[in-house]
Amino acid sequence: MNTKSGSQGSAKSIGREPFYFKSFNRVIGIAHDLEELRSEFNRLLGIDQRALEYHLREGHIVQWLTYIGEDELAARLTGVGDPRTAYEVISSYVMRSGRTMDDKEPSVKQERRYGKRNRNARMT
Repeated sequence: MNTKSGSQGSAKSIGREPFYFKSFNRVIGIAHDLEELRSEFNRLLGIDQRALEYHLREGHIVQWLTYIGEDELAARLTGVGDPRTAYEVISSYVMRSGRTMDDKEPSVKQERRYGKRNRNARMT
């Protein structure tokens, strides 16, 4: 299973487990939030549709969405087995809800990348 129990909220919160897309015990993608889920899903459509079918069939994505508090999207994906249909549902939901990376807390990776002051920036 790809989830751990925890409080509801953003998957980028400290202590939250991301969703790991796996193929034969090998991680082929990671999503920390809805935008990354949409992006990884789109990328994996062209690389490994069988892995997406597996995660949909086994309910892993629905379980993770419930874990991060995205019950509405989880309900919409329940019973969806076709990866292209699932991508359309996810993409439509993300676009309709207006969720973007800018609306969320910065991830640890983003904080490392953007959180440090530019060496060449002048102190004021």
